[in-house]
Amino acid sequence: MENREAITIRFPTGLLTSAREVKAARESLNDLVVEAVHREIRRRQGLDAHTSIVQLREQIRARTGPHPDAGPLIRALREGDERRA
Repeated sequence: MENREAITIRFPTGLLTSAREVKAARESLNDLVVEAVHREIRRRQGLDAHTSIVQLREQIRARTGPHPDAGPLIRALREGDERRA
């Protein structure tokens, strides 16, 4: 089992009440909070990755200019046009 550390968290009363109402009957409030924190960490990491990708795309576009749409070439290749036998 993963090591755990005890901390004290002060929740707004309404949020704590809502959390108690939505948690499953066999789920502890601690489990609900731990899962919520895990989800939030993954969400923020995903947002950070997205931001990095967008910045990299902008840097590449600034350096190389816009690239032509590859869609027509891909369709032509799929249909056999310009395909070598």
